[in-house]
Amino acid sequence: MTGVLYIVATPIGNLDDISLRAIATLKEVDLIAAEDTRHSRQLLNHLGIDTRMISCHEHNESARSVEILEQLSAGHDVALISDAGTPLISDPGYRLVHAAQQQGIRVSPIPGANSAVAALSAAGLPTEQFHFAGFLSSKATERGKQLQDLSELRGTLVIFESSHRILRLLEQVAQIFPQNPCVLAKELTKLHEQFLRGSAAELLRCFERDGKLHKGEFVLLIDNSAANHDSGLNADDVDLLRVLLDEVSVKMAVKIAMRLTGKKKNQIYRQALRLSEEKESEPGDSG
Repeated sequence: MTGVLYIVATPIGNLDDISLRAIATLKEVDLIAAEDTRHSRQLLNHLGIDTRMISCHEHNESARSVEILEQLSAGHDVALISDAGTPLISDPGYRLVHAAQQQGIRVSPIPGANSAVAALSAAGLPTEQFHFAGFLSSKATERGKQLQDLSELRGTLVIFESSHRILRLLEQVAQIFPQNPCVLAKELTKLHEQFLRGSAAELLRCFERDGKLHKGEFVLLIDNSAANHDSGLNADDVDLLRVLLDEVSVKMAVKIAMRLTGKKKNQIYRQALRLSEEKESEPGDSG
């Protein structure tokens, strides 16, 4: 009989947020596969757990999965944990879980802390529909395209970001979602937990006033529900933008089009970026 692969959620900050079932599971399994064994050792020591532990992270997951699957096939139970929160949610584990499922091995979730859901529950933004994007690209151009794609989705958008890229993310959000209400959740469940509310531009001003604010881990939520989702531009608006983009920069084209059409900046800006990208991808003259 094969063992069970348990996907165990661990605290995202406050160590007391771990569930009784998670504690019991981590004590009873034969092996714990952790994203960072040194980090997880602190949690296990806090809980008085001495179960054998091995690493399983993004750089060794393929090779490590073979070893873990052998343990499971031999009848041993294994728990997968990440540094914080629920494994596989912007964390390693997909290859292992997929391989286990393919081999008919039982995979059982032990639910618990998740920063995306925690932020949503306290943000005060619509939750009927939400879209989890995780970490966006570290490259500005690609990140901008991802934000444009997200702007087409209705509901609350949920994005993870690190301390050293949060300002650059907010700057792009201010361009693509200039009027959308946002909430920035910082250091969830930790001592310095904060929820900042306002437009992306207003959030940027908060960082200007407090130089220490950028430290920590962030969940950015953008209200892109139906009430804040602009209708598309008509054909005349698009034609106008095409003409303007032949003569001036994207920034200037958006500014002029806003004055001439009376439409909102974010819908014009998104369309201008699309047209600009189409223009760049067109083959050059061969003559």
